[in-house]
Formats: sequence, C-alpha cells, structure tokens
Amino acid sequence: MEIHGLPDLLRRRGASGGPYLEFQRSVDLSSGLYFLPPGGVDDQQPHAEDEIYCVLAGRARIAVGGEVAPVGPGTVVFVAAGVAHRFHDIAEELQVLVVFGPAEGSRAVGSDGRAGGRRPDDGTPG
Repeated sequence: MEIHGLPDLLRRRGASGGPYLEFQRSVDLSSGLYFLPPGGVDDQQPHAEDEIYCVLAGRARIAVGGEVAPVGPGTVVFVAAGVAHRFHDIAEELQVLVVFGPAEGSRAVGSDGRAGGRRPDDGTPG
C-alpha cells in the first residue's frame, strides 16, 4: 500500500522546481501533480497512454482534440491515448492530479525500437 498526503506532495512538487512531480508508479498506472502558473504555456505532446486529469485548484480551459471546455476545482477530464490536448487561458494557478494508464511512458518506443521506453523527464506529463 502507498498513501500520499496532499500537503507533502505539494511540498515535494515545489521543492522539485519543475511543473510536474510523479509520485506513484507501477506497471499499469502512474500518478503525478502538474502545476501551471497564470498565463503559463502547457507544451505537452500527445502520449501513448490514456490519461485522467482532476483539477484540484485554479481555472483555465482545456483543448482535447477539437473540443474546448472550461476547467476548475473538481473538474475531471479523460484524454484517450494519442489525442492532442493542452491547458490554455490559465487564469489562476492550475493544480492538477494526473493519472496515466498504463504507467506514463510504458507504451513509448525506446531508441532500441522496443516498447517500454520512458520519455525523458522534462518536467511535463506526456
């Protein structure tokens, strides 16, 4: 069993200096916190895993494929693998719980051409 307290995760994410902190990983699932400042740019690329976003705090809009919707605390968004998506028009610091299934990067193809290569840790999900 793993138990994570939100205050500790927020502290760890802040200490990391990056916008994304992965705090849980197994073969079939990974979870992290993603923060974007007001006016920030979400430059993530589509990834090979399904993803769920749960907005903890902040206000913005999200574009998924050809659809756009507002998001705020309590909004939950599902994004299928391979679909272009990004947050934009970030009005208040966005704090998002991110869940990947299977684990982020587990379906990616590595430099050896085999599945399971993990993306470089550039501080953004996907």
